[in-house]
Amino acid sequence: MTLINGFHLRNVRGDLLGGLTAAVVALPLALAFGNAALGQGGAIYGLYGAVVVGFLAALFGGTPAQVSGPTGPMSVTVAAVVASLAATGISSDLTAGQILPLVMAAVFTGGLFQILFGILKLGRYITLVPYSVVSGFMSGIGVIILILQIGPLLGINTRGGVIETISILTNNFQPNGAALGVGVMTLAVVFLTPRRITKLLPSPLLALILVTPLSLLLFGDEVTRIGTIPEGLPSLSFPVWGDYLPLIIRSGLVLAALGAIDSLLTSLVADNISQTRHDSDRELIGQGIGNAFAGLLTGLPGAGATMRTVINIKSGGKTPISGMVHSIVLLIVLLGAGPLAAQIPTALLAGILIKVGLDIIDWGFLLRAHRLSIKTAAVMYGVLLMTVFWDLISAVLVGVFVANLLTIDSLTQAQLEGMDADNRLIESPTSEEKNKENLFENAALPKEEQSLYEKCGGDLMLFRLRGPLSFGAAKGISDRMSLVQNYRVLLLDITDVPRLGITATLAIEQMVQEARSHGRSVYVAGATERVKERLSRFGVEGLMNSRKEALEAAVAYLNV
Repeated sequence: MTLINGFHLRNVRGDLLGGLTAAVVALPLALAFGNAALGQGGAIYGLYGAVVVGFLAALFGGTPAQVSGPTGPMSVTVAAVVASLAATGISSDLTAGQILPLVMAAVFTGGLFQILFGILKLGRYITLVPYSVVSGFMSGIGVIILILQIGPLLGINTRGGVIETISILTNNFQPNGAALGVGVMTLAVVFLTPRRITKLLPSPLLALILVTPLSLLLFGDEVTRIGTIPEGLPSLSFPVWGDYLPLIIRSGLVLAALGAIDSLLTSLVADNISQTRHDSDRELIGQGIGNAFAGLLTGLPGAGATMRTVINIKSGGKTPISGMVHSIVLLIVLLGAGPLAAQIPTALLAGILIKVGLDIIDWGFLLRAHRLSIKTAAVMYGVLLMTVFWDLISAVLVGVFVANLLTIDSLTQAQLEGMDADNRLIESPTSEEKNKENLFENAALPKEEQSLYEKCGGDLMLFRLRGPLSFGAAKGISDRMSLVQNYRVLLLDITDVPRLGITATLAIEQMVQEARSHGRSVYVAGATERVKERLSRFGVEGLMNSRKEALEAAVAYLNV
């Protein structure tokens, strides 16, 4: 039975199980993000956000199995909004009760901006952000989370952004032994619990179940706890702008842009796992509706949550019903678990978030970027530092601008080298649209190679790439990854590729790994010395000098 907007009832059991499992993971994270974003007493607003954004983004969004809710980047941005409001010169004596409506006005505004992004069909441009910028930005978010959670983990009362937090820690370093004990126990649970146990019970939830009663038994009132939280449903509250309109609009734009990037990156992950394709613009509209209503219902803003989405899909979720089930389960918890949640130590939530921060950091690329490309490493580290110490969106904008300049320069150099080599222009795309059209062109093979190709029958996928490939080409490569499963052998012909960008190289690496994970044989043929060197640095194996050599190897492998 089929319902509207891609909903269907053929996978109800899988959607129910996926939504329930995602809710189990989301519960401690929602509480932790709420506390991190809005300070003491803020945990409940994280739960409100998980319920509202999770349900509406699933209902109206464009990624079938995506689970949305508060995330690390969004909570960090809200914390920055709170700090900006508290530090503004308009009124230096704003109370927590006065700040919250202004924050929610920014959340509501951000939701409206996201809806506008979707209506203007900006989704396709957001996914073209270079990998070096995304990596530096996400790693910067991870570093911010780590720095902001040091204080709560040690029982030190901190506030504001990164610089103010470091200043407070430096000038008032007086750790609370009880809080530190709770934090250490939490870190032990989230890092040391065996995988066979975390498959059944996620480590953040296990930490809540084990450490909360232990903290009551061992430390009593010596540690700060979440405290009394409101019971029942959130109340409707219309936005208040007042004298803070310029700051709220700017904050809303930051939340919208960050949430769009966060969500669409998660959508790409969901596509690769579920072998589906999302609708970027509809996803932005769905996220915008969710965040707009979150602002009206005093909920923390959200985005597509990568870990919860992956767990949902792996547990059987395939349609938007799973994301809605996740929110309904959290709503049931919200209505009945207030007294239990009140006893959770803030140091426990800090321990959970430290694990989240470490997971967000792109360690794989961070530690090897300098070996691959000095320019790429400079962009990535620059964006990381600007994210941590300056401004989130400014870091992305500057990073994209610099990365594009470097890419244009590299493409120009590649074309000039081609002119020097044979006194004519290389046939290379001059725009993203031409790149997309010519990238997978399948021209006739020479007679001998055609014979080898035909011997392989339907068991060989010949994937031919042409022209200098930058980050814009990576999405086209990733979109075709699902085709690999239909063949026994994958042959990537890059004879006519004079240059590979970092993001396109990562896409090829991922395609090779994906094919090999399904037991396929993979050959990469015809790479120039420059391209071959880059692929080798990434650990890509199966490099052949020519397409003919690769076809001969494929025939031998297939024994035809």
